[in-house]
Amino acid sequence: MKRRTAGWLYGSIVGLAIVAAGGASAVAGELNFLGWEGYADESFVKEFESATGCKVTATYVGSNDDFAPKLASGGGVYDIVSVSADTTGVLVAAGLVEPLDMSKIEHWNDIYELFRNAKGINRDGQVYGVPLTWGSIPLMYRTDKITEEPDSYAVLWDERYKGKIALWDDKSAIFNTARLLGYDNVYSLTDEQLEAVKQKLIEEKPLLRKYWSTAGELINLYASGEVWISNTWGGYQVAELQKQGIPVKEFLPKEKADGWADNWMIVKGSPNQDCAYQYINFTTSARGQCGISSVTGYSAANPVAAKACMTSEEFEAKHQDDIDYVDSLVMWEQPDRLDVYTNTWNAIKGAE
Repeated sequence: MKRRTAGWLYGSIVGLAIVAAGGASAVAGELNFLGWEGYADESFVKEFESATGCKVTATYVGSNDDFAPKLASGGGVYDIVSVSADTTGVLVAAGLVEPLDMSKIEHWNDIYELFRNAKGINRDGQVYGVPLTWGSIPLMYRTDKITEEPDSYAVLWDERYKGKIALWDDKSAIFNTARLLGYDNVYSLTDEQLEAVKQKLIEEKPLLRKYWSTAGELINLYASGEVWISNTWGGYQVAELQKQGIPVKEFLPKEKADGWADNWMIVKGSPNQDCAYQYINFTTSARGQCGISSVTGYSAANPVAAKACMTSEEFEAKHQDDIDYVDSLVMWEQPDRLDVYTNTWNAIKGAE
């Protein structure tokens, strides 16, 4: 994805973002972030730190399942988390995050209504999360190794690619495998359906090179030639590999791809809430939205900000002008029986 580095972006828009983030009155402090790669990239976070005095320290996760245990055992280590919509409700229910003071959220009304109204960040009349980015979970493959263009999740079971397939270490594998088997109720599977999904994923295991956990790990697997095809977070990994000259392409399978929306949430009892609110405002401003989108390739949750800093071509390519694109995806939700899904995924990984 093309980065916009023109003076107007790093000048006037940066100035506006700094004002939104607290301006000259900001109090020096720190911000300990737990979340996804790309949301605290130096390309934009240094500007935030310089303007506010808030030092950002990032710890990255490889799955949404990492958030609850890390927060529960963190002992107050983290201040802010970036959580996908299928997990926000878990953190709210567990009391690990706190309701937001909406008077401190600068760009709330500019964010897509679809994401603002998400069940996982709204409870009992209070708001617990601010949408940040959104996108899909496509499949990706090396075009120099796989010349027959795939169109289905079934390719992850193709014997021709034995030892060259990778799968994200995340329970979302259950969702897309269920769709492959013809189940539409992917978040409320019966015991019998879950067992069928489990057996299908166990059947895949001899074909796998590895379960991958982080964006960097998958990039290295492709770059070394160890992996030719996998699911991917989309955008970010493709762009990084293409920078290295690795020919890769992503596609949405005919069974539909997973869709996701990430949200900022403030950890309960955070001593650095001033910095947390400033970072939320900065990253949902034009500078932050395009800074993150340029690094990751993800779509922005704030289309007003995105239009101010993206080219018209990029705005269209990232479906910023067509939020109905979400309907072509199966957006993540918290499964009805989260514990059963989690146990099923762990049983799949532990199977011989």
